[in-house]
Amino acid sequence: MQINRPSVTKYRASRARIPAERPPASGSIELVFLGTRGEIERRTRRHWRHSALLLRYGRARIMVDCGADWRRRVARLAPSAIVLTHGHPDHAFGLADGVRCPVYATKETWKLIERYPVTRRGVISVGEPLAIEGICFEAFSVEHSTRAPAVGYRITAGAASIFYVPDVVAIRHRARALTGVTLYVGDGASLFRPIIRRRDGRRIGHTTIRAQLGWCAEEGVSNAIFTHCGSGIVGRDGRRVGALLRRLAREHGVAARIAHDGLRITLPGAAWRKRRAAASGH
Repeated sequence: MQINRPSVTKYRASRARIPAERPPASGSIELVFLGTRGEIERRTRRHWRHSALLLRYGRARIMVDCGADWRRRVARLAPSAIVLTHGHPDHAFGLADGVRCPVYATKETWKLIERYPVTRRGVISVGEPLAIEGICFEAFSVEHSTRAPAVGYRITAGAASIFYVPDVVAIRHRARALTGVTLYVGDGASLFRPIIRRRDGRRIGHTTIRAQLGWCAEEGVSNAIFTHCGSGIVGRDGRRVGALLRRLAREHGVAARIAHDGLRITLPGAAWRKRRAAASGH
């Protein structure tokens, strides 16, 4: 299987700065993977900073997650708003010095970072879609942590619908979350071996890329990208990892790839239209 890749613009991760550009074409949304590393010590040029996503739609520049690596750097990115999936350090601690733009999070996440000097606070409730600068965010509860309850977001802009969940064991109401989604952006902590344990009888941690490809196949999602990469991906031979992922993707009829810092994807676009037959190699 060969995935037709959209054009990719690179930037120096160490500078944490996105060049000034024209907004995406009318009706299109651009995804910029600012960082793709999970909460691990190892880092490489391709996976340098904590996972964060920038959504560009019209004049909107919405950042999803802002981990500790982005502290003192977020101002240079100049997001128009920030949305958080949960309150773990690699997703929220970049806000420790405050920001000028509005920040949106669940009540559970705000409790964890209540002392941060963020003055413009918005609350996102599970199951209640919220429009932010023309982009609709709908939060779905996911299993990941008991101390920092997490959500994944169904993000809709124009004709594109994305599901973003960088940390996950399982998605509650998965069928409703994924039905009709153009692109799944998921947890890249591990290809094959789940990183799951139990605390107070509840599962916490990270499921595998293989399991998430299975979800995509079951719910008819033809395209997937994996971020929040773990040590099994960061620092390993990229060609070998890519070959393993392509094998898994073929088994499930899903076109998939590993994200890297600076990767840009524009939706909708011919490269990411649903085409299960092409993803299966037929």
